[in-house]
Amino acid sequence: MIKPHDSIIVQTLGRFVIPVIQIFGLYVLFFGQYGPGGGFVGGVILGTGMILSVLIFGHDASRSQIARHVLHGDGVGMLIYAGVGGLCMIGGGEFLNYANLEIPGLETASRRSLGIVLTQIGVAVDVAVTAVSIVFSLSAEEIIEDSLND
Repeated sequence: MIKPHDSIIVQTLGRFVIPVIQIFGLYVLFFGQYGPGGGFVGGVILGTGMILSVLIFGHDASRSQIARHVLHGDGVGMLIYAGVGGLCMIGGGEFLNYANLEIPGLETASRRSLGIVLTQIGVAVDVAVTAVSIVFSLSAEEIIEDSLND
């Protein structure tokens, strides 16, 4: 189990730095189609913020509750990604051909932009959940090893 860090300085800095990391991750995610970034990089940054929260405030702290609830969302990103692709196919096109998304009132360019953002959200969710899952599984292995050594 990951215990809270003892330093009040680290905990105070964590309260300020973690929200900045999360906001930057969302920025990279949503503006990735206009510049460097996107779903994978945004998901890595968001996952890193959640991992940092667990490392600073501990496994059971209220600050790490967000990271714990994220694990229940495993597969949601893939569902979003596959759902957008399926809607494109229902519209008569190929998988992830965003021009065929059936959204009334939107031009082709707007449908493409919306489809790209939705798939990037799906990728980001999967990457962030995977990163947090890896850290949680590694901490669980440490608990098992410690109990075997005692």
